[in-house]
Amino acid sequence: MSGEDKAGQSHGAEPFLETRRAPAGPRFRQRAVVAGRAAGALAPGELRIAADYLSMDAGTRMWMSPRTDGYQPPLPLGAKMMGLVLGRVVESRDPRFDPGTLVRGFGQWAQFSTVSPDAAGLVEVDEGVADLRQHFGALGMNAWTAYVGVREVLGLAAGQWLVVSAAAGATGSLACQIGRNLGLRVIGIAGGPDKCGYLLETLGVDLAIDYKHEDVAARLAQVEGGVHGYFDNVGGPLLDAVLPNMAHYGRVAVCGLVAAYDADAPLPGPARFDQILMRRLRVEGFFIPDFLHRGAEFLPQLQAWFEAGRLTADIDETVGLENVLVAYDRMLTGKSRGKWW
Repeated sequence: MSGEDKAGQSHGAEPFLETRRAPAGPRFRQRAVVAGRAAGALAPGELRIAADYLSMDAGTRMWMSPRTDGYQPPLPLGAKMMGLVLGRVVESRDPRFDPGTLVRGFGQWAQFSTVSPDAAGLVEVDEGVADLRQHFGALGMNAWTAYVGVREVLGLAAGQWLVVSAAAGATGSLACQIGRNLGLRVIGIAGGPDKCGYLLETLGVDLAIDYKHEDVAARLAQVEGGVHGYFDNVGGPLLDAVLPNMAHYGRVAVCGLVAAYDADAPLPGPARFDQILMRRLRVEGFFIPDFLHRGAEFLPQLQAWFEAGRLTADIDETVGLENVLVAYDRMLTGKSRGKWW
């Protein structure tokens, strides 16, 4: 990759991923290209980050949609694609961040990201972690999301049943482990025997359900008294399978809607919506921006679990900015498990 990495020096044409057309369903590989553009001078308060890693997260698929009713406006065509970045500050006009500092925050899918630290949720991260990529995983925002969803939104008591969809994915796998660490009985839903084996043997869930080959509703119906909490990453038919099998006064934490991300129009509501009333359920959606400012609260507990070997994130790494959409496709289509980079 070209460009100078020295603080205070200008860069040449910097490669980045540019959106050209709104994706149609899952077909997004031809809708963005690697382009180049000379970096401008930093404005006061801005800094520039040289990316070591880019995080592939399912929620960013909504930013490519033309829909305007999401939690943030869609990215305009021709813009740099955005996402989480882990890297080092190479230029800074913010006195809080010196050149050379290892940071994580929202930047661009690019060799270099120019950001305003507060808007980017930028934080300095610990260089002493053996695998720095865990700042996107067990010590990162996916873990914050899983922690808030399980501990605060669901608020279950030890011994109660927690169901997690997309349980072998980046956030789902962490939600399973956090639930286990909090003394919950955990049921993971994933696609295929390999992922279900991973849930049982590596993550230590109590039950694993293969939604591709099993009747999810029938398996959940075997839980006496119903399940108490559902950490939903998917929506769609899986939500319909879970709702009739919830315990009375159960809770649903809506973290993601992977089943809907490829659609440019709203999906129909749950077919079993009536069960929210019949079972007196509480349903709550939540997003990282709601608690971005609270990261320092969550980190000590996550760090303790991580250091004790009780919380980790599997890594699926793809090398090269030109291969970002290959990695993105693997993440959205479930071709791998854990966290994607």
